[in-house]
Amino acid sequence: MNEDMKQKSDEYWKATLTPEQYNVMRQKGTEPAFTGKYVDNHADGIYRCAACGQELFASTTKFESHSGWPSFTDPINRQHVELQDDSSLGMQRTEVSCANCGAHLGHVFDDGPVDTGGERFCINSVTLDFSPEK
Repeated sequence: MNEDMKQKSDEYWKATLTPEQYNVMRQKGTEPAFTGKYVDNHADGIYRCAACGQELFASTTKFESHSGWPSFTDPINRQHVELQDDSSLGMQRTEVSCANCGAHLGHVFDDGPVDTGGERFCINSVTLDFSPEK
């Protein structure tokens, strides 16, 4: 965990992120379903945090959930994400954040593929940068 990244000011994030990224990553917004650039991405590679570059998900764990957001069965490393209870909007969910910079990424649900543990990490495309495999 990089405490320095988590201590960055609101002004820093407003200057660094696009308005849509800022809304989702710093204000816990959600991009509209089926609009993100990685919903239909099937290339091999690594998905990183768009705010700090932390490796988050491998393309080998991405699956078609038909939810409207990129979905993964597991992060590259559980220490690269933080999970917190989220009872906002009258729902009980588990929020997923980047452990390095604290950016909101999405939520994890228990309706993923049973053969991989049943988790579905539902992640906003705008929070990710994709590095294709070379």
